[in-house]
Amino acid sequence: MPKKVPNKRLDGKIALVAGATRGAGRGIAIALGEAGATVYCTGRSSRELTKKRRPTPGRPETIEETAELVTAVGGCGIAVRVDHTEPAEVKKLVAGIKRRHKGLDILVNDIWGGDALTEFGKTFWKVNLDNGLLMLKQAIHSHIITSHYAVPLMLGRGGGIIFEITDGDAFYYRGNLFYDLVKISVIRLAFAMSRELRKRDVVSVALTPGFLRSEAVLDHFGVSEANWKDGGKRGPNSGNQNDAGADFLMSESPRYIGRAVVALAADPKVKEKEKSGRVFSSWALAREYGFTDLDGTRPDWGGYATKKYGKYKICDEQFYSYWTPGLIEMIFPDWF
Repeated sequence: MPKKVPNKRLDGKIALVAGATRGAGRGIAIALGEAGATVYCTGRSSRELTKKRRPTPGRPETIEETAELVTAVGGCGIAVRVDHTEPAEVKKLVAGIKRRHKGLDILVNDIWGGDALTEFGKTFWKVNLDNGLLMLKQAIHSHIITSHYAVPLMLGRGGGIIFEITDGDAFYYRGNLFYDLVKISVIRLAFAMSRELRKRDVVSVALTPGFLRSEAVLDHFGVSEANWKDGGKRGPNSGNQNDAGADFLMSESPRYIGRAVVALAADPKVKEKEKSGRVFSSWALAREYGFTDLDGTRPDWGGYATKKYGKYKICDEQFYSYWTPGLIEMIFPDWF
């Protein structure tokens, strides 16, 4: 078995997790804290809004809770309320990081907020157009805005890395036009940024979890992280994407993708391994780097899904060969 990943490998590193309130973002922030990093935990859900309307109705999680969890596992969690669709707010956040820490080492773009906006199984001419356009703003525009302001803090420090959190490690259609655009676009963002950063010491990758056992999914199954396997005793699939008990038993905690982030961020040879510009899965990285989920297992959602639903083509060497070299880069090799 691969050796276990040691702790505190990111001691002294400064990280920004945009969208750290819950789900994958919270799991990533806590895992970075486990590794000793200082983690800025940003999002819109704050204790300051407890007496007002919450940005995500029905969800109790806050960025302050995430920051406290980061600190509790050995890191330093710093909560800052930010709407990442607002350039002025992101600019202010980055200015504060620069003033306090002089730079940034790890950027995680995990802003999403599209669950309530997605209408799976509906054709693009029947979905709610306003909701679809809002999804693009929340989950693509926010990533571009955040990278625009944050990446300059990463230049010249050595070993910087950007993560675009997506859904799926392939180019297949994802069941809703707007959802599909979001999840494919952030993979493309990781690639495009990697091309412009290729002569600098900053890596850009996209990363997907498997069946994520988020707070909302745990609530849906009526279980907690402590007894989550009880959720697998549910009956046959009701049609809801989260209702198949057998699938749920192959789920992974948000900490799993967090440990995938840590593995890549702590790898001094990640650039040499030519990972920049590509999309990776939590389960494949677990095999490569030897980390486990909270319960010591290594969930393999890709392997399970292939056996149950059929083989699909992931983004592999042949796929990326169509992306580089590009005509524009050959015509203008000195642009970046």
